[in-house]
Amino acid sequence: MDKFEEIFRMQDALNKRIGVNLPPATDEEKTQWILNYTRAMQQETAELIDSVPWKWWAKYQKFDEQNAKVEVVDLFHFLVSLAQTLGMTADDVYQAYLKKNQVNHERQESGYVKKDEADSKHI
Repeated sequence: MDKFEEIFRMQDALNKRIGVNLPPATDEEKTQWILNYTRAMQQETAELIDSVPWKWWAKYQKFDEQNAKVEVVDLFHFLVSLAQTLGMTADDVYQAYLKKNQVNHERQESGYVKKDEADSKHI
């Protein structure tokens, strides 16, 4: 088992421990968990922002790199749960990443001068 698969396995075990079985059984539950996880990720992103001195007017702030790393891992917990909510495995995410990464490179090669929603439909 590779590290990415192990992360997905561990997240599933943690979710089950707190009473969350993914993917949800109904579209209504899926919608709710997508909202739950994206809101949690917004909060974790705010906490990550607070790890860096973003207040240009405040002199007391310091960069807290250790906390920034913790917040990135917190984000990853919720991101993995979000993928699991959508029924994605570690391999599904990896394969989609490969395809989307190729699209992003192609966009850069073409100068990315226009938005083409169809270029990601195959992912």
